Amino acid sequence: MHIVESLAEFAALSNPVKHQPALKQSCRTLLADLVAAAAAGAQSDLAQAAWQSAQACYGPGGVSVWFRSQPSSVVGAAMANSAAASALDLDDGHRGAAGHPGAGVIPAALAMAQVTGASDDEVFNAILVGYDVALRIATARPFATIDTWASGRWVGYGVAAAAARLMRLDAVQTAHALAIAGAEGPVGIKSGTSKYQGSSVKEQIPAAVVAGITAAYRASVGATGPLDLLDDPDRYNPEILLDDLAGKWWLEDCYLKPYACCRYMHAAIDAIDALRDRRLPIVSLEIQTFPRGLGLSNEKAPRTLEGAQYSYYFSCAVAAIHGSAALLPCRPELLQDHAVLDLAQRIVLSAHADFSDAFPRGTPCRVLLDQGKGVQTMTVDFPLGDVSNPMQYEQVLTKFRRLTEGNLDSARQQAIIDALDAVAETGFQPLLGALA
Repeated sequence: MHIVESLAEFAALSNPVKHQPALKQSCRTLLADLVAAAAAGAQSDLAQAAWQSAQACYGPGGVSVWFRSQPSSVVGAAMANSAAASALDLDDGHRGAAGHPGAGVIPAALAMAQVTGASDDEVFNAILVGYDVALRIATARPFATIDTWASGRWVGYGVAAAAARLMRLDAVQTAHALAIAGAEGPVGIKSGTSKYQGSSVKEQIPAAVVAGITAAYRASVGATGPLDLLDDPDRYNPEILLDDLAGKWWLEDCYLKPYACCRYMHAAIDAIDALRDRRLPIVSLEIQTFPRGLGLSNEKAPRTLEGAQYSYYFSCAVAAIHGSAALLPCRPELLQDHAVLDLAQRIVLSAHADFSDAFPRGTPCRVLLDQGKGVQTMTVDFPLGDVSNPMQYEQVLTKFRRLTEGNLDSARQQAIIDALDAVAETGFQPLLGALA
């Protein structure tokens, strides 16, 4: 049996919420976090463009586009919601995968639920297997073989798994859906270039959502894919792909993000927040990180929010001048903030030998801050939101409230929170109604 067939059998047949009902609460936390990210991201130029193009390219339909009055087709809505969720770099992630599963899997699952009439337990199961399939495949890649860290390279597998589950495809059809999504998903360009990291392309997650949902529909009517595409042990570790299927649920190992910027720099922001005395000027600020961190575009004066999200210099300067709350989210006017731009020019960024083997399992940073009374030093191994330093559900709701202040009125905020609170008991319809 090919590896993709084993994953497909697991995705089609496992019933996690029946045997482990507590998993619904794990799903609820990630749902709340993604809704928070999407609510803020929906106002971005990136999401606006995705919504408008969804109407033009994929046509009308009855599937909710979150925080919009006009619905779209299942592919159009899922793509637009995915774009909003990933626009501000506030969506969940996974250290082993070094990327973001939720912004692909959750919008796809909720969109598919609206067209398939799936039960609430089926939607929970689809989200769980979608995360599992995507994260196993991403993490199974040996470090030396990875030519791009874009999540779009692998999240389409999870989208296809979730969509196939909600369409009630059998294991054979699901295997072909995964194979099609993997073979035809976005390839992307190599990470580490400013043109890539400062553009709307970003993680390529919306494109992977389109590919994954389309793959499931094609497989349902007889299309086939290359079933051996995961069988090369030099490119995918078979133990990671298949070990403890339905025993370990990878969704529970995701991190959450309190700041709207690349996860690489969150440890530095936590340290800056802890050390900074706002009564005193900053004489010098040095950040020591892991080697991969220097591969970001790291523009000192980014022209776009996307560029800001991939810059240690800029995001850490924002945190130092205005506090980390200014990154929830980063506002466009900060791109012209003179104090931030001045400090960004003066920050010293380097890779330190202490962190040479940390990535992708960890993203530690050390900060050395001088405010005229000598250099203060702090090392953060596990930034806020990490599995070892988790954000609790109530902290995620606080994130939602802060991100939607000024965008949603208090009644709308509370309706969404009430729907999230009760999603394990009352299901997804109240949430979908509150988001539409």
